[in-house]
Amino acid sequence: MLDDADDIHPLFHGAPRTTEFKKLRKRILRQTREAVEQYGMVSATARDADGARDKWLVCLSGGKDSYTLLAVLYELKWRGLLPVDLLACNLDQGQPGFPATVLPEFLERMQVPHRIEYQDTYSIVVDKVPQGRTFCALCSRLRRGNLYRVAREEGCTAVVLGHHRDDILETFFMNLFHGGRLATMPPKLVNEEGDLFVLRPLAHVAEADCEKFSKAMQYPIIPCDLCGSQDGLQRQQVKQILDGWEARSPGRRQVMFRALTNARPSHLLDPKLFDFTGLALGSVKSDENSEDVPDLR
Repeated sequence: MLDDADDIHPLFHGAPRTTEFKKLRKRILRQTREAVEQYGMVSATARDADGARDKWLVCLSGGKDSYTLLAVLYELKWRGLLPVDLLACNLDQGQPGFPATVLPEFLERMQVPHRIEYQDTYSIVVDKVPQGRTFCALCSRLRRGNLYRVAREEGCTAVVLGHHRDDILETFFMNLFHGGRLATMPPKLVNEEGDLFVLRPLAHVAEADCEKFSKAMQYPIIPCDLCGSQDGLQRQQVKQILDGWEARSPGRRQVMFRALTNARPSHLLDPKLFDFTGLALGSVKSDENSEDVPDLR
């Protein structure tokens, strides 16, 4: 990997020179590039009508995932694999005790173009959400709306989020257990207004790798105490279930994630996805083997 301080972006200055860290960094880079290419996150030309390069608004919360996202996107740019401009953005939501100077100082020191946006959504969330209920849904909607606005003001084509493989898997099970549907966070989508992409380049990256990377780089982690301090969150319950499965069968998370990329509509039960009524003898070959359940003993 790149070890000379003069050759790399300041985000990587002081990177550990151990073989373990180099493997971790290479793995995150490979998985992120894989997601960017597989889901077509960069347009064919990556330029707008005026010839300017596309610009991505990279949302930075100060958590381990967003720091990892920012660093890997800059490395992809350094390697000539990401022909877009990047603008980091932190939305200061007015949360009491939030260390407002940490991210601006970090981004200045790292020479990262950025915008710090202050909007007191915290007061709105606390006022609107009944006692004992979780803040996540409303907080997320308010945050997303402000980020869309900033992206438009800055001429960005995409809002880029730091959700990783485990976030996607947990969301799938939350929808399964509580929503009665098979759905999760897609790696790429268009917002409701149809004018912005929402991208998740870390879709294939494990949460544990984000944590190892950000800790090794000693990035100034800012915890989210607004939602994380509440007990009984559905996401935490799902995470505990997945942790238990992973502990008993190492690698199970990756197997389940791979299933999300290998859906077979003809072997599910949604008539909107597959024409069961139009299925006739001799019309198609049925993959009977796909009904078999693998022996996990």
